[in-house]
Amino acid sequence: MQKIVIWGAASGLGAAMVDYFSAQGLEAIAVARDPSKNPALENVATLTCDATNKQLVEAAVDAIPSDAWVVSSMGSFQSDNPVDYIGHRHLIDALQAKGVNRFLLVTSLGCGDSWQYLSDRAKQVFGNSVREKSLAESWLQTSNLDYTILRPGGLKDGEPNLQGELSQYQEVHGSINRGEVARLVHQLFDDAESVGQIYACVEKSA
Repeated sequence: MQKIVIWGAASGLGAAMVDYFSAQGLEAIAVARDPSKNPALENVATLTCDATNKQLVEAAVDAIPSDAWVVSSMGSFQSDNPVDYIGHRHLIDALQAKGVNRFLLVTSLGCGDSWQYLSDRAKQVFGNSVREKSLAESWLQTSNLDYTILRPGGLKDGEPNLQGELSQYQEVHGSINRGEVARLVHQLFDDAESVGQIYACVEKSA
């Protein structure tokens, strides 16, 4: 059975991915600073880890299988825990040291070369978080991991609906269900051609 390790599993997209991958029959391992925030994690294996603490990250990574898929949607928007860059830097370094090769990083529209498409208002509200996530992307791209980067649009609650579209090298705007992002993450893990690639995803326009 394929194992998938989900960082940031206590809430938001991470929690949605735990639900999705468990339903798909994969063995999910949920990593969170406070797993008790998500009652659904009582039914899956969990690791407690503050990703801003390098030693804790190394210990958590040491506890996961080397052939696991690893995905992270950790973020610190509206949080006092600045994990977007430093947490992912610790995680990427620890995965590399252990030899866990397959990693998918979920960031957001506006990161990296898509910053130019972010509105002035969005830059004011989300800009610091987006810049931190962009640093994480850069750190990952200069690692030796088999990585994929996924930049979803505005996240909303909802199940997979087959309406998500992956795109590259173009301006996109829109929103997407968290459950649909989870489905696309699964699709990218299954696609060897996605290694080393960056994708945006939003739902199809009505």
